[in-house]
Amino acid sequence: MRVNSFSSVSESIIFDGVEIGRHARIRRAIIDKNVIVPPGTEIGYDEDEDRRRFTVSESGVVVVPKGMVL
Repeated sequence: MRVNSFSSVSESIIFDGVEIGRHARIRRAIIDKNVIVPPGTEIGYDEDEDRRRFTVSESGVVVVPKGMVL
């Protein structure tokens, strides 16, 4: 896992092989193996947007599937 500078990750589970770009913000998420999160991406801050792109649990946890390139 690599979290680049100026990124924020809280209340999340990040698996091996994940790369999180600069200035990305991730909250209440499970990100599976080998996912690339581009710089400036936000996950867990806009539930409607998250539901369009990912699976979101009833309690609001965002699940990003293995190998996804955002």
